[in-house]
Amino acid sequence: MSQTYLPARSSSAFIPRSRALVWLNLALTFIVGAIGFGLGFWQGISAQQVILYTVVLVAILFGLLNYIAVIFEGRLDATATPEATNETAEGPRSLWANNRILIVVMVTMLIVYLLITATVPTFRTLGNLIAFLLLEAILVFAFKVSNRFSHGRSAFIGLIVLLALIVISSFTISGFLSAANIRAILLFAAFLGIACIGQTLVALLGGLDLSIPFVIGASNIGLLFLVSLGVPPWLAFCFVLIIGGGIGFLNGVLSYRLQGQALILTLGMGFAVAGLVQILTSIGSSFSGNVFAPVPKWLQNLAAMNGKTFGLSVPPTIILWIVLAIIVIVGLRYTAYGRHIYALGGNRRSAKLIGISEFKYWTLAYTISGISAALTGSLLLGWSGGGFIGVGDQYLFTTLAAVVIGGTSLMGGLGGYGYTVIGVLVLQVLSSFLIGIGLKYEWQQFIFGLLILPMVALYGRAPHIRAQV
Repeated sequence: MSQTYLPARSSSAFIPRSRALVWLNLALTFIVGAIGFGLGFWQGISAQQVILYTVVLVAILFGLLNYIAVIFEGRLDATATPEATNETAEGPRSLWANNRILIVVMVTMLIVYLLITATVPTFRTLGNLIAFLLLEAILVFAFKVSNRFSHGRSAFIGLIVLLALIVISSFTISGFLSAANIRAILLFAAFLGIACIGQTLVALLGGLDLSIPFVIGASNIGLLFLVSLGVPPWLAFCFVLIIGGGIGFLNGVLSYRLQGQALILTLGMGFAVAGLVQILTSIGSSFSGNVFAPVPKWLQNLAAMNGKTFGLSVPPTIILWIVLAIIVIVGLRYTAYGRHIYALGGNRRSAKLIGISEFKYWTLAYTISGISAALTGSLLLGWSGGGFIGVGDQYLFTTLAAVVIGGTSLMGGLGGYGYTVIGVLVLQVLSSFLIGIGLKYEWQQFIFGLLILPMVALYGRAPHIRAQV
């Protein structure tokens, strides 16, 4: 006997059909709004601002919760069958199967929040609790809505997370949106972004360059050492970039000849370069790994916090990063070089069959990586005012984190530098937020590491392009 199933009752795109869900969302919104309202007066904020912020918070949160509920209802309707509607046990199972990455991310964030709250007394504030709840809600929104994007899902999630971090930080940290703090965030993002140029290109080919932090440190003290020997600063600057490119080229040649060993090979090359530079610069000096000499004024202006560009209070390094980012993004998208990079990263065998030289593009990517690392180390000299071999240590982790969080696949063929720029900004804003709430460097590393895990899981779920060719 045939059965007729009536379609589900239509509803607004932003209001769930279930009244229970509407009331639940309203209750959650009221609780969060009440906490924010009380916290605002407790912190001494003016009544007008408290009322305005509370109204905006309630409106946005209520809308997000309802929209998320509508998405969940739509998914359940799309996957429902006559048999499943009579089996309530399938509900939790289906919820986990369809949202396991989101659930893992939210549970991970909860664990991090509880750990920080338990170990850092200054973190135990109502403001941080509200910020955590808002971030959880925004992440749910980003994950669920991003399912509607066939392309650029990682960019959408990254932009939503970036916006959420900026909003939350501006409410919880005094002076976060000040001109000085924004300038500092962009400057440090520029250092990281320039270092990530080569890492992104290498990752698009399916490789990794772990020599980047060592080349940064070696360039930092090497440039100042050459200047102290009397070499003209501009000539020393160019020479350091050439040496960095040479190291990258050597990485590319050796890793190409020893396929599958790029990870260990570049790490070993980095240790060797850093050690050799320390040996050379420590001859006749008792300060191994450090070089003390006057830094050229033009280099200080390039990267110092108070540097100026054509009279404007903007460090030239920020402008340099913007220009380089545009060049790399446009180059990857519209030139033959970019198309060949994606072709090789997607399927090397197919790319070879149409005449693309893997050796040429592999070595060129590593050469650019060496140059970008050397440029970063040289610019950091202008910022710090002194040469230090360990200045690049943090970039071993953060360059990889920015590439992965941005959504570039470490298997190659998917992503791009535009995605990495988003990852860089997310990391830098998050770092500024963590510093602002009083967390130390080790906590930042811990949280960055936890960020990578769900991102790899999220982007790794999609079939790789080479499996579709």
